[in-house]
Order: sequence, then structure tokens, then C-alpha cells
Amino acid sequence: MKRFLTVLSMMLMCGALLIGCGGNKEDKDPFQGVLMMATTTSTDNTGLLDYLAPVFLFDTGWELQWVSVGSGEAIQLGRDGEVDVLLVHSKVAEESFVEDGFGVERIEVMYNDYVIVGPPDGPVKYGNDAVAVFKQIMDESLIFISRGDDSGTHNAEKKLWASAEIEDFESNPNYVSAGAGMAATLLMADEMLGYCLSDRGTWLSTKKNADNDMEIEVICEDDTRLYNQYSVIAVNPDKYPDALVAGANAFIEWMRSAEIQELIGKFGIEEFGKPLFVPNAK
Repeated sequence: MKRFLTVLSMMLMCGALLIGCGGNKEDKDPFQGVLMMATTTSTDNTGLLDYLAPVFLFDTGWELQWVSVGSGEAIQLGRDGEVDVLLVHSKVAEESFVEDGFGVERIEVMYNDYVIVGPPDGPVKYGNDAVAVFKQIMDESLIFISRGDDSGTHNAEKKLWASAEIEDFESNPNYVSAGAGMAATLLMADEMLGYCLSDRGTWLSTKKNADNDMEIEVICEDDTRLYNQYSVIAVNPDKYPDALVAGANAFIEWMRSAEIQELIGKFGIEEFGKPLFVPNAK
């Protein structure tokens, strides 16, 4: 699960990106060290981190390495002191992480949205009412593929079931808990012609990588309840003295900067015609 990017390969990747950032070789900061981050699968599957990491190295001298898992597991890695910083999207769990003293502060940096995908010729026809979709899935025992991994997406799914006032959603005989990442869950939903909740970015990248052979399509979107906020949190050095607080703070401030917020807002436009993440750092 870990993706280790060497300094050399990241510097080679910098060239094309830095043209748009106005950088040049004379601007590069000296190497500071390796910053370890735990993050959700969506930031990795979409390619966002491959897009940002070389620029972060160039701008700050910190090499970013990361583990991409569900937000619940990512936060647990922070609780265990295995990483220096988190980039996740599970607000309640994030707030608990900070309140329990494991994180310094929750900083919002960007958002995207969820979509519900499923067979276009299936019975679900609601365009922008996610709760109505979930009610129909339950009432008609339709196939639903869940992440089932305590990720931010899995928690968002459970929140939608609660909004639909459905507590026994797992009693649906066609409810499948994949226990997998987002891309794998989407491919399973496509194979079974079932319904699935996904962040839009991973849906678009998975569909593209599947050469547009996927049969399922977006059947519900643009519901305000499908909003998906991402935040960064530095691991508390008072809890774990070995945590690289300087590197974590450098990453947080860098993510909040106007230049990088603009860069995040451009990601995905060339390939998909729309940004995959919307910057909103305060």
C-alpha cells in the first residue's frame, strides 16, 4: 500500500508542473527530509498526490511519501504514531482524533462530492435525491456494494442510511460489504450491476482506466448531502515526539497557500473537463 517516491524521480517529474507554477531550479529549497502521510484512497487513485508531491519537494525541500487507505485506517495510523500528517475526509473521526490529543488541528483544504452509480437501465431514476435512492434500494432489495472498510466514504454511506431512517440496511440480502478500496468497490459494483456510493474523482479515474467499458453510470448527483470535505491534520508531537512537526506544518501551510490552492483547482480539468477537487482553505 505504501508508495515511496524517490527524490530523483520526483525532481524529474517537477519540470512540467513547475512551468505552470513559475518555479526555476534556482528557487529549490535544500532537502529537508522525508515526510510520511496517511491519506484516503481517493487522493491517490485520482493521481492528485502524484501531481502535487514533486511541487512540494521543489517548494519546501520535503519529500512526501504516503500510505493510501480508508480514512478510518489512515486516522488509526496517526493514532499509532506511524505517520507525521493526515489528509483525510471523515469529519467526525477527524474531530475525535484532535479532541483525543492525537492531532494538533483540523484544517480544511479542499472538497469534492459523492455520486451514486448504478445500472442506467435499472429501476432507480431519482436524479438528485440521494435519500430517495437509498430508500428505493432498501425497499426493493437492490444490489448495493459498500466499501465496508470504515473509510470516509463508508461513513458517508452510513450517514445517508440514517438520513433515510433505515437502521437495518445490512438486512438487505443484496447488500455486499466489499471491505476494499474505492476503485475495487466500483469494479465490483460494475461486475454485479449494483449500486455504489463513490467520490466523483475516483469514479471518473476508474471509469477512464477501464477504457470506458464500465456499464454502470452516475444515477444520482448534486444533492447537498453528497458534499465531501477533505482536511489535513498534523500528528501531535506532544503525543509522539518523533513526529516531524516542521514537515507537517510545512505541508499544511503549503496546501493552504494561494498558489497551491489554485493548482488543486486545476487538477483534472485537462483530462476530465472539470476539477476533481475544489480548493477551500480558509
